[in-house]
Amino acid sequence: MVLTATLSILPISAGALPAETPVEPVTAAQSAVLMDVESNRVLYEKNADVQLAMASTTKIMTALVAIENAGLDDLVTVSKNAAGTEGTSLYLEVGDQVTLSDLLYGLMLHSGNDAAIAIAEHVTGSVEAFAALMTDRAKVIGANDTSFQNPNGLDAEGHYTTAYDLALITQEALKNETFAQIVATKSKTICGGTQTVTNHNKMLNLYEGCIGVKTGYTKKTGRCLVTSAVRDGKQAIAVTLNAPDDWNDHTNMLNYAFNNTVRFPLIAAGMTVNSITVENGTTQALELTAE
Repeated sequence: MVLTATLSILPISAGALPAETPVEPVTAAQSAVLMDVESNRVLYEKNADVQLAMASTTKIMTALVAIENAGLDDLVTVSKNAAGTEGTSLYLEVGDQVTLSDLLYGLMLHSGNDAAIAIAEHVTGSVEAFAALMTDRAKVIGANDTSFQNPNGLDAEGHYTTAYDLALITQEALKNETFAQIVATKSKTICGGTQTVTNHNKMLNLYEGCIGVKTGYTKKTGRCLVTSAVRDGKQAIAVTLNAPDDWNDHTNMLNYAFNNTVRFPLIAAGMTVNSITVENGTTQALELTAE
């Protein structure tokens, strides 16, 4: 086994003297956080613990809870409540039967609010019960400053998170292979070939190594965005809430993560980790080497 860590470092000049401290990214967001996935370390934050509404980035948790509590091949019957949902829509009609898998792609790529309601009602029988399940799952993850009132992120009193919590939720969701596959998909044909959904997350095309995750917007929340990228064995998650220049914010944040950290082994087989003094022995010290 090899234990590794990703740590922030200061660049060292040829003369072995510290160079200038890396300049933190400047973001236009009301709240932001940049997290190293492996170490769980926050590399940059701006009002990261302030509770704010998060629009459709809500659907990260919606998808995770659905995947964990239902089968991808389940046939979901669309209710009148789901079909009548406002905002971005897959234009589902009452009585439509759609697989949970197709609804998840419609949820995460096209941000279908009707898909979110259909998923919630299928998994728990009601939006309220599903929202409670989402909140409970957040608490298990450690996202204690988060509360869900619905599965789609439409404005609602008591529906909020923090940039830090949203990073924790995303980190957990990306551990799920099905979730990770969905959010990395740029386009997908669903509903028996009758509809093709395209991912709204432009970072998949704009940023090398981007693997997702979710956009969001309402007039009240402003632009919200969660992205994750992988480079040189390092993975970072960037979150912005109410960010008018989110594409640039995320590019700057992710660049900061990859340009100013180094990944190295903490303990690997054969590595000498310490030594102890030997008294009355044939040698003065004994090296402690990891197996």
